Amino acid sequence: MNGKNLNHFKTLSEVLLISTRLGLTSFGGPTAHLGYFRNEYVERRKWIDEKSYADLVALCQFLPGPASSQVGIGIGVMRAGVLGGILAFIGFTLPSALVMILFAILLEGFQLGNSGWIHGLKIVAVAIVAQAILGMALNLTPDIKRKAIALFALVGTLMWQSVFSQIVVILLSGLVGYFIYKQHKESNEPTTYFPVSRRFGIICLTFFFGLLIILPILREVSSLHWIAIFDSFYRSGSLVFGGGHVVLPLLEREFVTGGWMDEEAFLAGYGAAQAMPGPLFTFAPYLGAVINGWLGGILATIAIFLPAFLLIVGTLPFWDTLRHNPNIKGALLGMNAAVVGLLLAAFYQPIWTSSILVPMDFAFAAILFSMLAFWKLPPWIIVVTGTVGGFLISLL
Repeated sequence: MNGKNLNHFKTLSEVLLISTRLGLTSFGGPTAHLGYFRNEYVERRKWIDEKSYADLVALCQFLPGPASSQVGIGIGVMRAGVLGGILAFIGFTLPSALVMILFAILLEGFQLGNSGWIHGLKIVAVAIVAQAILGMALNLTPDIKRKAIALFALVGTLMWQSVFSQIVVILLSGLVGYFIYKQHKESNEPTTYFPVSRRFGIICLTFFFGLLIILPILREVSSLHWIAIFDSFYRSGSLVFGGGHVVLPLLEREFVTGGWMDEEAFLAGYGAAQAMPGPLFTFAPYLGAVINGWLGGILATIAIFLPAFLLIVGTLPFWDTLRHNPNIKGALLGMNAAVVGLLLAAFYQPIWTSSILVPMDFAFAAILFSMLAFWKLPPWIIVVTGTVGGFLISLL
């Protein structure tokens, strides 16, 4: 191994080591993750400057998928090429993904509906999503027009219960945003440097859209179980604007309404995912493992994160052109407002309707919400409290 290859190997090893450490310690959701990344990659290691980091974050907020995971992948690619991006993804995602798969396997054979601690995890989901709604509503619906778009998304999603309702709502909201906010402008936007050619970016985007079109067709003409699983997770990962919490209604439509699993198992995993460091999208490995064991968990992990990887690597070479286009900005503002409505719809069904059954459930949810939103306690403490509290409530 010559000196150049040795240095590249050391760089790759460093990317994997640092991202794994972040994957083990980054609690608190995507906003907290971005803070951890900034401290590690910008301030401590100086792998990327402040302006480039801000630009990368802006792009990942624009794209569907898990923003914090996409930022980590982008930094890995900037540091050590495409392989560096893959290793950054593995390091940040693998720890919590493995724990969630193990959790699903250990739950096999339990009577989930009769377990008090499982009900406690479901109440944790109430508190977590309620806090997410408040924070996102403040940021994404600051004016009356965007509040109206959010209301449309809420009503449309609840009144039209189908696999395609979220997709149609997001697209219509983007169209409305295009007409209302097409002249929206911001100044002093930084420039981005990214060591990926436009040609390679086009290849990644072609794969992204190609799989989005081909997988449902293959699912219809084939009886292979794994194609159906891959298609469901890939489509969910491709169509989520707003981060991990918003993937909940898409996954619920695919796997609960679609008959892959019952609602109890679904919400138990969602509650447990709150205790994990790393991306909330590692809820998907749990679902895959419930459906088909370890292989299902691994397949779900690849499928739900693959769109994020293809989009960040494929889009960043074109970002400077896109971000200065006021029409695209306007559509994005409408889509982001719709996210609030989608989250509100998911908050009601299935979270609230299956978790808050008696007054004591509501009181306990209020306590957990206060611990999270007002006392600013870490999410893992909320999860532990919810688990223990749910078990104690079941004894009363």
